[in-house]
Amino acid sequence: MDTMASAAPVFVPRMKLGSQGLEVSAQGLGCMGMSVAYGERKPDMDLIALLHHAVAAGVTLLDTSDSYGPHTNEILIGKVLQGGLREKVELATKFGVADNWEVRGDPAYVRAACEGSLARLGIDCIHLYYQIRIDKNVPVEITMGEIKKLVEEGKVKYVGLSEASASTIRRAHAVHPITATQLEWSLWSRDVEEEIIPTCRELGIGIVAYSPLGRGFLSSGPKLVDTLSENDFRKNLPRFQPENMEKNAAIFEHVSEMAARKGCTPSQLALAWVHHQGNDVCPIPGTTKIENFNQNVRALSVKLTSEEMAELESYAAMDVVHGDRYLKNHPNTWNDSETPPLSSWKPT
Repeated sequence: MDTMASAAPVFVPRMKLGSQGLEVSAQGLGCMGMSVAYGERKPDMDLIALLHHAVAAGVTLLDTSDSYGPHTNEILIGKVLQGGLREKVELATKFGVADNWEVRGDPAYVRAACEGSLARLGIDCIHLYYQIRIDKNVPVEITMGEIKKLVEEGKVKYVGLSEASASTIRRAHAVHPITATQLEWSLWSRDVEEEIIPTCRELGIGIVAYSPLGRGFLSSGPKLVDTLSENDFRKNLPRFQPENMEKNAAIFEHVSEMAARKGCTPSQLALAWVHHQGNDVCPIPGTTKIENFNQNVRALSVKLTSEEMAELESYAAMDVVHGDRYLKNHPNTWNDSETPPLSSWKPT
């Protein structure tokens, strides 16, 4: 059945991400799960081998954050960069969540976070620097103003936002051009399509889709829940609760049936759906296994017609998916209150 998974390696093309000049691989690698969130860590030597394998295969956009660990993921990536990959990758990292999970965007924190990431990564300039979550207490113009200074100083090359609302994206972009917005976008996470995606396209902002495989659901289906370790954060997500997973099972069944017809895996079909959203979209599926990485890259070979796209979307329409992405009031959501107006800011 799985002709794609056994095919020869796929050539990973390059793409322009946003309109500010950044060029990256058309598929990136999300590195968070190498250090946190998805159970026990694998040995560094295995993860370093995976990272070298990814770059050799043409996947050069590596995505990390100072909050992953915290810090341990950047330290891991730093080892790889010092191992000869520094000139071969486009590195994206993020700031905005302090060690106690406090979301911060004040200038002093922004600068300290950048200096810390540069030191851990062992580099002089960050290719793409995202604000990972939006501080509701600080006008986004203030945060972007400090990042603009970091760009002028040569410490940051391109600027991004993660999980930002459409209005926040507009306000930030007015201070300094935003190159990319990172957001959760997959067959079963499509709420960004109403406002955020159109806003990005209007402003010439690239789109980086994290968790394009539904945090593993679109790879393994409901049986995934039975394999999760106690320290896997998915055990607490609403969509992974038994009552919701039982209802969401039909989505995976439909995707699996279509994948069988296409001669690919459910993962490849779900990733192909994201790739077919447009040439301004770069998915960054994460993994800790070389065999899974190889399978994900081969999704680039899966071609979908407009009719097949519509069929897939009918299986996972917004009113079909049961359960929210995160727990209520979790900071990891873009649909929050706006940051205060610039006129309200009083520096301490």
